[in-house]
Amino acid sequence: MSSQTKLMIVDNNKKRRSSLKEFLSKHSFLIEEASDFSQASNKLLSANSFSILLFRLGSSEQHKISTIQSIRKFNPELGIIMLPGQIDTEFAVSLYKKGVIDHIIKPDNKAGLYSAVRNEVLKKDLLSDTRMYRERIERIKDQQEKDLKKALALEEIYDSTLENLMTALDLRDVETFGHSRTVAKYSQVLAKILGINDPETLDNIKKGALLHDVGKIAIPDSILKKPSALSASEWEKIRLHPSLGYGLIKEIKLVQEVGNIILYHHERFEGGGYPNSLKKQEIPKEARIFAVADALDAITSYRPYRNERDFKFAREEIERNSGTQFDPEVVKAFCSLDLKKWEKIRFESTRLMPFFEHMASISSKKSTALQ
Repeated sequence: MSSQTKLMIVDNNKKRRSSLKEFLSKHSFLIEEASDFSQASNKLLSANSFSILLFRLGSSEQHKISTIQSIRKFNPELGIIMLPGQIDTEFAVSLYKKGVIDHIIKPDNKAGLYSAVRNEVLKKDLLSDTRMYRERIERIKDQQEKDLKKALALEEIYDSTLENLMTALDLRDVETFGHSRTVAKYSQVLAKILGINDPETLDNIKKGALLHDVGKIAIPDSILKKPSALSASEWEKIRLHPSLGYGLIKEIKLVQEVGNIILYHHERFEGGGYPNSLKKQEIPKEARIFAVADALDAITSYRPYRNERDFKFAREEIERNSGTQFDPEVVKAFCSLDLKKWEKIRFESTRLMPFFEHMASISSKKSTALQ
């Protein structure tokens, strides 16, 4: 028991008071006593320093209940133990039911009295612990709300940065405008067919697809837009763009799926890709998914050196390269969806693409005519 637990005993019988005080003092309680409530009330109402009140109530003292109720109102956590005299039992029980008192114990029942006092101390400790935990939870909730606001703000900055990078890349090469948006949608659809349904993972796959070629920002226009065939040294520089892109995004915020697509989107299933010549399951699944999505868009889009091909031709090419360039499982997932649905996805993903492809075609023809 806590040595700081204070009890007030109110009883007009000095001998009984002394007996109770002597008994309870042996159990490490601090005891104060008073012969009536006129002596005790000021102490009980001035501060919440007492944990338990024990009071004697005789048959002619029922008027004192109003005083008890005032004390209870002032200190709701005060444990109140009634030591009944010649009082109607039903009356005493009614006080208990109304919550005016917590225990009814005969003063000569020392064991029962000790049990009641001990229960009140434990109850007060429990209330104190509950209050402490509630306050701690409130502080944690407040901190979580602050952290969430910070996280959302950082996420907005991150998404804005990714969007700006993607836009900068698209603006560098009008001939592939919208390519990232289209392959991002293709990749998400393929991922869902393959059983990936976690919203966060799907969002990361989208971000990785949007930024897969971000490393090309570091490639000179003289190489990136060269109309003729690239030399061996120029190809070496082009092959650096996955590693360059990975390094760039790593400095911002690297999510696993995003980094995997940027770094490994040119790996081949049989092992002849770059930058690390990975094979089969060594290539992260999201990169294997993206490879098929990337090929689908590349084949069906206009390029200066050829016209766009239809989706039937794209499917035949992808199937022909299953097991060599592409993961057969991903190819199977791609083929499970009707080609008209893939065409619809492309149209809905980049409605502006036909216009830009048309402009790119005109630009290319003008360039050829001038040569």
